[in-house]
Amino acid sequence: MNFYKVATAALCATFASTSFAQDNVNQQDWPQSLSIATGSQGATYYIYGSGWGNLVGEKTGASFGAEVTGGPVQNVTLVQMGESDFGMVTTGPAYQAWNGNSQLAPGVEHTDVRAVFPMYQTALQVIALEGSGIDSIEDLDGKTVGIGPAGGTGDLYFPQLFDQLDISVEAQNGGAADQAGQVQDGLIDAFAFASGIPVSAFSQLEAQADVNIFSFSEEEMSRVLGDYPELSQSAIPASAYSSLDEAVPAISLWNFAITHKDMPESLVYEVTKTVMENQERMQQVHGSAKETLPQNLEHNALIPWHPGAVRWFEENGYDVPEDLRG
Repeated sequence: MNFYKVATAALCATFASTSFAQDNVNQQDWPQSLSIATGSQGATYYIYGSGWGNLVGEKTGASFGAEVTGGPVQNVTLVQMGESDFGMVTTGPAYQAWNGNSQLAPGVEHTDVRAVFPMYQTALQVIALEGSGIDSIEDLDGKTVGIGPAGGTGDLYFPQLFDQLDISVEAQNGGAADQAGQVQDGLIDAFAFASGIPVSAFSQLEAQADVNIFSFSEEEMSRVLGDYPELSQSAIPASAYSSLDEAVPAISLWNFAITHKDMPESLVYEVTKTVMENQERMQQVHGSAKETLPQNLEHNALIPWHPGAVRWFEENGYDVPEDLRG
C-alpha cells in the first residue's frame, strides 16, 4: 500500500473532522465523495452544477465531483438508481419519470427522488447564423437542427413541439459546445437547446459570428402550451445576449436539485443551507442563479422535499406543503 496516499488521506480526514467539529455537524454517515449528475460541457447544468458542488465542498469539507451527462432525463434515473448522489432536473422529465414514463427506464416509478433546492428556469431557445436567414421557429421547417444531448430536456420537448406545429426537421443529438460549433461550421442549420439563461455555448458562438437567437412566438405558444402543464411562458431578457435588442418570448420549465431519499439528512441540510444562503456567490458561477431563491420552492408541485431541505426551509420561515414532505 502506498504510504503517501494513506498519510494524505488520513491528513485530509483529520483536517475535515477538526475544521467542522466546531460547527457540530455530524459527518460520520456522509459518503467520502459525492457525485453530481449535470449535463454536457458548455451547457448551463455543467457550469452551475460544478459551481454549487465546489461551493458546498468549500463550506463543508465534503468532496463533490460534477459528472458530464445527457441532462435531466438521464439525471433523474441516475439518482433514482443510486448511481449519482445528486442531480439536476427540469420539472418535465421529473414528472414523467416519477410516474414511470422515463425514456431511459420505462415502467419504473422514480419515487425515491427528493428535491433539495430550487435552481432557475430553463428556456427553450434557438441559435442560427444570421446569414442563414433563420430567425423563427417556422424557418426551421426542412432544416437540420441540433437538439442537444440524447436524454436532455431539448431532446424531450423540441421534437414533440415541432410535430405539433407541423414543422419537419432533421434532428441531431450532441453536446452544447459541439452543436454550437457545428452551427458555426455550417454542419447543421440551427441549434435548439433547453438551458438556463444565458447559454455559454450561445454566448461563445455570438462572440465569433453574427447570429439570430429566438424561441417560440406567442402565437406558437398558444397552440402548444395547453397540452403541457409543466411548461410555461417566459422571456429571454435582452441583456442575456449581445445579439438581442429586446426581450424574446420563450417557453420555460423550472429546475431543481435532487438527491435520493436515503441521503443523510445532515448532508442535505448543509447543501440546502449553503446554496440558499450564498446567492451572490452562486451568481458568480452563472447568471441564471439570480433565480436561485428559497421562495421559488413554490414552483415544485411534484417532487417531495428531502427532510434535510425541509428543515432548512422551515427554520427560515418558508412553508413546505404537507404532501411534499419527503
